[in-house]
Amino acid sequence: MSTNFDILVIGGGIAGISAAARLAPDANVTVLEAEPVIGHHSSGRSAAIFIRNYGNATLRALNAASAPFLASPEGVSETSLLSPRGEMLLATDEDLTKFNAYLDGSEGLERLSPAQAFELVPILRQDAIADAAIEWDAQDIDVDRMLQGFARKLRSLGGSIVTGAPVQSITRRDGIWTVITPAGDFTAPVLINAAGGWADAVARMAGVRTSGLAPLRRSAVLIPAPDGHDINRWPLFANAGDQWYAKPEAGKLMISPADEDPVEPHDVWADDMVIAEGLHRYEQAVTTPVTRVEHTWAGMRTFAPDRTPVVGFASDVDGFFWLAGQGGYGMQTAPALSQLAADLCLGRLSPLGQTVIEALSPGRAVLKLQQGQNT
Repeated sequence: MSTNFDILVIGGGIAGISAAARLAPDANVTVLEAEPVIGHHSSGRSAAIFIRNYGNATLRALNAASAPFLASPEGVSETSLLSPRGEMLLATDEDLTKFNAYLDGSEGLERLSPAQAFELVPILRQDAIADAAIEWDAQDIDVDRMLQGFARKLRSLGGSIVTGAPVQSITRRDGIWTVITPAGDFTAPVLINAAGGWADAVARMAGVRTSGLAPLRRSAVLIPAPDGHDINRWPLFANAGDQWYAKPEAGKLMISPADEDPVEPHDVWADDMVIAEGLHRYEQAVTTPVTRVEHTWAGMRTFAPDRTPVVGFASDVDGFFWLAGQGGYGMQTAPALSQLAADLCLGRLSPLGQTVIEALSPGRAVLKLQQGQNT
């Protein structure tokens, strides 16, 4: 027996949950999540920081559009989802080209001397710093509060979330999608693909051309705070060449080797060699060696070929909506992308503007090339 809805959303990460919550005032919507809980994969393993200058021009437009909601998340939380942090970029001589290119396209960054960088994070090796800059406005995001807040909003508006519902098959007949799962069969005229690392697999099941999405592993470790240092007010500090970054986390220090290793979509785990190499690179920049690792983990960051999300209706099959490829930007762009998804699904005008919408479109040129290769 099938359960009928206006819109089905596959994927219970921040993308799917927030989009469903935005749609719920005007549509009967449900989210199908394979895992026993929402946010199990990428959303639950995010570095959880809002950086306005992160990503390409399209992503920076999404960051700017998301900022007001994150600061005042009406209907999701009574208080801001943001708290002060800052992001400091550190360049070695080898990183200067990439560092300068990042600054050229950025706003609100302040250049720092090695001494000023050391003042902010006093374990840094000043002699290893060729240049530095800080984005004071970078802020921590309360990821769990945002995810759970959107879930509560969805349910309060009559929407539903079905966990333990991995997709077994997808068919379309007479304008209606049928999704079969162990938790039941679900039907709707519109199917939103918010399946993260599994988004291309979902498209194949639905008979839709794929978008060339690549799941990439990103690892992290948690170490004790360096002896004698109160790290709680330190900014996130990162190598400008994407070799590592470090972030205070509940009185400890989270370090990532900033890896992007291609993986098949699965419940990823950290690779010991990748962790060891990343920690070695981090140790070249600081004066305190890593003596103990308390915890390691990994998540997936899924990117389209141009590293821009894929958002919009598929051009080859009616009623199939892409909401995928958020990469490492999913948390900070979720407010804007969820609103855009709701606007496009419900036929409303979006305040984002046509340039951004076209840059996100599943029909953009770089994806058409990829789709042509996959036919």
